Amino acid sequence: MNDTLTQSPDNPVYRRRLWVHRVGIFLSSAAMALGVAFLMWILFTLLIKGVSAINFAMFTESTPAPGSEGGGLMNAIVGSFMMVGSATLISTPIGILAGIYLAEYGNKSMFGAITRFVTDIMLSAPSIVIGLFVYAIYVANVKHFSGWAGSIAISLIAIPVVVRTTDNMLGLVPASLQEAAFALGAPRWKVALMIRLRAVKAGVITGILLAVARISGETAPLLFTALNNQFFNGNMNKPMANLPVVIYQFAMSPYDNWRDLAWGGALLITFSVLGLNILSRTLFNQKSQH
Repeated sequence: MNDTLTQSPDNPVYRRRLWVHRVGIFLSSAAMALGVAFLMWILFTLLIKGVSAINFAMFTESTPAPGSEGGGLMNAIVGSFMMVGSATLISTPIGILAGIYLAEYGNKSMFGAITRFVTDIMLSAPSIVIGLFVYAIYVANVKHFSGWAGSIAISLIAIPVVVRTTDNMLGLVPASLQEAAFALGAPRWKVALMIRLRAVKAGVITGILLAVARISGETAPLLFTALNNQFFNGNMNKPMANLPVVIYQFAMSPYDNWRDLAWGGALLITFSVLGLNILSRTLFNQKSQH
């Protein structure tokens, strides 16, 4: 009886709450629509301006010299792939092991609390600061730019993403599963690696893919570490071409073919990152359904 009176249209409190609810829903929907509209605008612009640069030469020829015709982004694509791959190999084991430590041993220790605090700072730190840090401790000492320096810089961006994802995913494992493993006599390290980590492997893989998507388009750290290279280079100990820096340089050039290649490279990075995000969410949703 009281609920019926409370939800009556004649009740001023109910009418006020109903209007507040409708206004909130309207503002939320409008904000979502605005964000989607800008996203579609960006994607549409990239498609219109970048699809014309997507051709066979883009993947088989190196970046052209100033004022020359033709050319492609093969050296930049290979360089980005090598540096992102190296950074992933560096950040994945470090991030996963650090996340396991925080989940298993860091809940009640001062070192664990400090690690979480530093990880949160690293997540929000400007990437250019990380690039300057690697330049100061590595590039300035070896006296040259290199692909390894670029890999170290972007791996420092990826590590905190993997750490927090692993830590959060392990925290979702039911305590009963861990207690059952301990009851069977399994040591703590085996429970962490073989039971808890295996139970959330899809979520951890999702974190790794998100970290890769995050570092794939970073430009500022690579300007201070890997710099760029007009020619194809497979030696990670030398300056190396990469898509973000090439896009940055070509987009501001006075040459039409350079600007076209910049749009094509931007389209390539955008849809690569979009594909990684879709893949990570698909993996996580499949694991959740099981």
